[in-house]
Order: sequence, then C-alpha cells, then structure tokens
Amino acid sequence: MKYTRLTKEQFEELHAEFASFLATQAIDKAEWDELKINKPEVAEQELDVFSDLIWEGVLSRAEFLEHFSKNHIFLFQCFDTYVESIVLKSLVSETDFLTREGLQWLSDNMFTDAIEMKTGKKVFTEDRNSSVFELIQQGAFLSNGQLFTQINTIIKG
Repeated sequence: MKYTRLTKEQFEELHAEFASFLATQAIDKAEWDELKINKPEVAEQELDVFSDLIWEGVLSRAEFLEHFSKNHIFLFQCFDTYVESIVLKSLVSETDFLTREGLQWLSDNMFTDAIEMKTGKKVFTEDRNSSVFELIQQGAFLSNGQLFTQINTIIKG
C-alpha cells in the first residue's frame, strides 16, 4: 500500500464508487461477500488498492493545506514540483490558534510584533503526492486556500 487504508466511514461515503471499482474488477456483490468470507486476504487487497486510488486522486487535486497548532499556523500551496509555505507563530504564549478566540486574536494582531511570519519554498524530493500525503499525516488538512492567498497577497504587495 502506498498510502493508508480509508476508514470505515470513508468507505461508507464512497460506497457507490467502491461498487464501481469492484465492477471494473469483475466482482459483483455476491462474489464480494464470498471473498470477504472465504478469501479475506484478497478482499483486504481490494480495499487497499481502492484506498490508494482514492488517495491518488485526492492528492493529485490538492493545492492548499493548513495545519493549526496552539501557537503556529502552517499554510501550504502545493505546485507540481514544489510547495510554498507561510508559517505564522504567536510570540504571545497564551495564544491558542485552536480556539475561536485565538483566531480572533490572530486577526487583530496579524501584522504586529506579536506575530512572527516566515515564508518558504521547498522542492519535492520524492513523489509530489507522497510529499503532500506526508503533510496530511502530520496533521495538515485540505483547504480552499483563502487564508494562504490573503496573507500571500499582502506579503507580496
């Protein structure tokens, strides 16, 4: 497996897509039920292959990621061969970006000395999708890029 297996909830959400996937493998519902009972290792392989296909599609389309922690916000824009980042760090230790109040504080103090802002660019050293997946594994989530775009526009003037 290249990525991780989808969760039970994700499989439930993608039920129709999984049924179509099995159909492309010439596996109907009866055969699938039989595989799960009599050849669970084959059923597991099908789940893994489907999971990788879904991840591959999601990661190929991923452009913006965000990762929030108590005192840091990491914003990423992913391109074909590199990723650009904006890192916001609160220099006020009581700040908590994981709360509504912390985000309001950020909004009020964005361009003050209380916020340290750094930008960066990193060329992917491995497969792009694997690199994006690694960011997700570390806690980042897909976003619409609104925050990255707003801050980037201000920084680049």
